[in-house]
Amino acid sequence: MRVLLTGHQGYLGTVMAPLLRAAGHDVRGLDSGLFADCVIGPAPADPDGFSVDLRDVGMALTAKDLAGFDAVAHLAALSNDPLGALAPELTYDINHKASVQLARIAKEAGVSRFLYASTCSVYGAAGEALVTEDAPLRPVTPYAESKVRVEDDLVAMADASFTPVFLRNATAFGFSPRLRADIVVNNLVGRAVLSGEVRVLSDGTPWRPLVHAQDIAAAFLASLDAPREAVHCKAFNVGTEENNLTVAQIAEAVIAAVPGARLAITGEAGADPRSYRVDFSRIRAAMPSFQAKWNVKAGIDELVQAYTKYGLTQEAFDRRFTRLARLKDRRADGSLREDLRPVR
Repeated sequence: MRVLLTGHQGYLGTVMAPLLRAAGHDVRGLDSGLFADCVIGPAPADPDGFSVDLRDVGMALTAKDLAGFDAVAHLAALSNDPLGALAPELTYDINHKASVQLARIAKEAGVSRFLYASTCSVYGAAGEALVTEDAPLRPVTPYAESKVRVEDDLVAMADASFTPVFLRNATAFGFSPRLRADIVVNNLVGRAVLSGEVRVLSDGTPWRPLVHAQDIAAAFLASLDAPREAVHCKAFNVGTEENNLTVAQIAEAVIAAVPGARLAITGEAGADPRSYRVDFSRIRAAMPSFQAKWNVKAGIDELVQAYTKYGLTQEAFDRRFTRLARLKDRRADGSLREDLRPVR
């Protein structure tokens, strides 16, 4: 297929692009470049792409530009809860309104499959029972709420010629050449390697479903290859039950992998309402080619090796690879406007 991969210069897109190309797909990217230079280790070989802010789809990118594409794999977003809290109006403009506009343009251009990167965060405070895709959606952050809104709008657009697929990814972890240090496993490993301490600000009891970046990429690949009737207008949790862990269990696994590291569970941030365990059986049944291969221990070991090999520093960990800090720094140095558009 000819595939448009949005967010191809992001944490997940940098992992996904080579996997899709290795499977024989013709991949073109779309990215605003906010984090293009946030690289650790060798620079990735990006596919050719459109340098476009998602909010400009319909003007800087039209249906004419998407003519001939078979699928869109849509990752681009303001992609975590702290960013959503910083600028909820921008989160809705980018994650919701612009995403739906992209889908409209794609449908107008004759793109038949639209793979949407949603999130298991849509389940919110679901507790300890395993939640399936049919569970009530209880988003507790602007980020998760924006994902629910997009899913609802894309359902209304689905028809015989346009197949949206909702991939509700668990919390990502694992190495990417465009690292993110602000997601739980990557963050705890970095703190252990750099400071020798894993500090958990909650009480450690909330549940988190986790999935490696490469397994997310594999799920998107399986969704491209799956028969239409298996995936049309359906939601799929992406991950594996093995990686449903409490924050304390994640921290203990990090301690075990980093000699000399110590654990401090402070509880100073209070109770975290985001707690949920997830059932992943639907994706395995619908897409037999997909099997999540990475457990958390293997991902932790991978990160320890990469952080050490590429000489991760405290400054890079805190600023370059932490999304909120990176955007604040770019605002402060004048290279980024308040609306997160680059200063030309």
